[in-house]
Amino acid sequence: MKLTASILLFQCAGLLFALSLRADVIDRIAASIDYRVITQSDLERQIRVTAFQDGVKPDLSPKHKREMLQTMIDQKLIQSDLENSRYPLPDPAALLPVIQQFKRDQFPSEAEYRLRLSQYGITEQDFKDLLLWQRTLLQFIEVRFESAEPPTDREISDYFEKTVKPAAMAAHPGEQVRLEDYREQIGKKLAAARADRQLEAWLQGARRRSQIVIHEEALK
Repeated sequence: MKLTASILLFQCAGLLFALSLRADVIDRIAASIDYRVITQSDLERQIRVTAFQDGVKPDLSPKHKREMLQTMIDQKLIQSDLENSRYPLPDPAALLPVIQQFKRDQFPSEAEYRLRLSQYGITEQDFKDLLLWQRTLLQFIEVRFESAEPPTDREISDYFEKTVKPAAMAAHPGEQVRLEDYREQIGKKLAAARADRQLEAWLQGARRRSQIVIHEEALK
């Protein structure tokens, strides 16, 4: 009787060990960022939902996985900053019109929309989460960088003279090209470009301050 119980316990322990190994194989950690983790399933889901939004086939190659993983690492760094600050966050309910417009533009029916979600191996909540993050990122950039230091009149004028005016004159010979017709557009473009540079500089600093570990086996 004792022998049978021992064998049973040994078999159960072996089964639990095998299941733990299987779980590790199914959902490995792709990267850790301080106390946060990105799993292999997180990574592949992000690739699939982004491909769904773009209407392309999911690219699960190691190269693309690595590129997406870096994007997700940056996302974790920004999320950490958001949690430690008082940046305004978008209302998820505000995304409903965006989703409805996406459906109308991309799919002939609700059934087709649901079918395509299933074919990509994602849920509607995955798609909502992506849209919410994209909106959050835009607000983060706008509040943290774009609103801090608008382009000067000199910067706008220089860009007009060196870039916009020559292109406009080539496209419309003989027509008058005035700065005031392009001032607002140039201002937005320069502000966005400066925000992009500042964001990248901020991310570089955040990466240096964080302990980031990438697990190569999850990218195969």
